[in-house]
Amino acid sequence: MKQILLLRGTPGSGKSTLAKMIVDNDYCHKEADMFFVDRDGNYKFEPSKIKDAHKWCQEEVEFLMKYKHSPIVVSNTFTQEWEMDAYYKLAEEYGYQVHSVVVENRHGGVNTHGVPEDKLEVMKNRFEVKL
Repeated sequence: MKQILLLRGTPGSGKSTLAKMIVDNDYCHKEADMFFVDRDGNYKFEPSKIKDAHKWCQEEVEFLMKYKHSPIVVSNTFTQEWEMDAYYKLAEEYGYQVHSVVVENRHGGVNTHGVPEDKLEVMKNRFEVKL
């Protein structure tokens, strides 16, 4: 069965690191933050483009699904259940089994994208988990 893994967690929890342990290339690993990396590998976040970044991520995943790549790993914060809905719909459409994994920051990971502490606290407080 074709698989997609949704890695969830706050910035610095280790989502990207874990994704790279699961798939050894960026081809089958997608995250919205990749939208903000230029051709020279520089990361420049633009808050006004966050919706574009998530749309891009979903389109990239759909492209991979069309060509039956597996596993696909998506590492986004996904603090709210509804934020994963597009991926669940794509998985149903293309016949993928979905696994959702919450990545905890028990190792003291560093938030490399500079998300302010107050924003991190908001993310933590709104995090939903369905058991």
